[in-house]
Amino acid sequence: MRKWILAVLAVAVIISGCAKKEAFVKADVNHVKAQLAKLAPVELGANVDRLPPRKQELVRKLVQASRLMDEIFLRQVYSKNLEIRNWLQRSKNPEDKIFLEYFTIMFGPFDRLDDDKPFIGTEPKPLGANYYPEDMTKEAFFRWVKEHPEDKEAFESNFTIIRRQNGRLVAIPYSQAYRELLEPAAELLREAATLAENASLKRYLETRAQAFLSNDYFESDMAWMDLDDPDIEVVIGPYEVYEDRLLSYKAAFESFVTLVDQAESAKLARVAQYLNAMEKNLPIPDKFKNLNRGSSSPIKVVNEVFTAGDTKAGIQTTAFNLPNDERVREAKGSKKVLLKNVAEAKFEKCWRPIVARVLAEDQLPLTRFDAYFNHTLMHEVSHGLGPGIVRLPDGSETTVSKELKETYPTIEEAKADVLGIYNIIFLADQGFFSPASLDTTFVTYLGGMFRSIRFGVQEAHGMANLIEFNYLTEKGAFQVDPKTGRFRVVLEKMRPAIRDLAHDILMLQATLDYQGAVKFIERYGKMPAALQRALDSLADLPVDIRPVYTIERELGK
Repeated sequence: MRKWILAVLAVAVIISGCAKKEAFVKADVNHVKAQLAKLAPVELGANVDRLPPRKQELVRKLVQASRLMDEIFLRQVYSKNLEIRNWLQRSKNPEDKIFLEYFTIMFGPFDRLDDDKPFIGTEPKPLGANYYPEDMTKEAFFRWVKEHPEDKEAFESNFTIIRRQNGRLVAIPYSQAYRELLEPAAELLREAATLAENASLKRYLETRAQAFLSNDYFESDMAWMDLDDPDIEVVIGPYEVYEDRLLSYKAAFESFVTLVDQAESAKLARVAQYLNAMEKNLPIPDKFKNLNRGSSSPIKVVNEVFTAGDTKAGIQTTAFNLPNDERVREAKGSKKVLLKNVAEAKFEKCWRPIVARVLAEDQLPLTRFDAYFNHTLMHEVSHGLGPGIVRLPDGSETTVSKELKETYPTIEEAKADVLGIYNIIFLADQGFFSPASLDTTFVTYLGGMFRSIRFGVQEAHGMANLIEFNYLTEKGAFQVDPKTGRFRVVLEKMRPAIRDLAHDILMLQATLDYQGAVKFIERYGKMPAALQRALDSLADLPVDIRPVYTIERELGK
């Protein structure tokens, strides 16, 4: 067990005009330095200078608005985050600069690389982050909704926080809860819109600015699906629900400001032509397939200029598939965006050194960046496939995410991962990918699992990869050499094993089987000894990258 040296520091805070002493417990500074070393610094940016001056200014406005998403997300993570940050910023202790740096990366005092263990303070991270009262349980939430059915829609909304007021629970819209930050963000988006010459970009920025104030994001999500500026791809607002580990209902604020790689986007756009065929090919009965979902599936390859909020916390995003609103997906489908410069940085700084130690040496030549990048693409495409909105026996409708509750992020990430491979196999059979590339795909897929599981199994992507690893090992598709401790893919067993895993996960979603999802995670979410030994052998290698954004030097920190 790791031994942390704990130091108790007193800090003076002013509450209601009175001085109050509060003790903060900190981890050993050397431990925090070691955690920082797991994130390799990488300068990230894109050639903004190639844009006309008007568009350069537009990008700067978007970055300024994105910084406000950082501030909102900081408030969403933990109720004491502002207090802790203020204390660290004012501290005269030189060591606290290290703690402040790690706090900034983690968006709070909880270590996202170590199962959210606190490195400042002793309190565990609330399951519901700061979206709910910290002592709220799932049972209390659903009891209130059952007893107050008039509150159900607001309480289950992605865009409200739950608070106690005057002895009762209330749902507060994001537009009210974060008004002091959303109003200036909206103004910056409106200013950016005046600089936009592309009509679709202008419309997205204007409608998103309005959504910040109205709390209704539907129209702006629809506008984002239509965004087709040749240079700029941007998304900003509340989207992913990973931070809400209580119920996975509440959306976290984030932002991506990117420049489009037109040549790479054109190459990959052909995948969208197969979207309906991939849905029809899913290994589940036809009655569960979503054959009426919108067929629009834009695919963009971009280079990241700046990112903010949820997506910047701890592990960096390589690609995303949005929006998450099933109404928009039904009407227009979803958009897949791949961050090429982020993917390249992760592959070189983290992926290559890891697989060199854990994969069977004779299979190492089969690992390639294009296989890694293609799986990332198909992972995002696969988020848009399978059950989404489900009709209940009484005729009402619900969503998979709502019914699977806190299990949904893990099950959905596992679905996208395994369907990514399943669909690469399908496209290889169609001649889109070379059939000869499948061995490379399978081995590269296994290699990537070691990197993802190192994110921590409290994180949805990490747990999803652990589940996939254990399931495919059980099927005999993965093996470990007891002498070397290295892992290999049993290539001839991959096709049937992938199909079985895809079927089992999709059926959990299709049948809205919450208890089945709980049992599935419990069964396959255990850490095997051989895998743990392999992960321990990687302790000196970076887990992920730590972006240093070129544009921040221009704008100032």
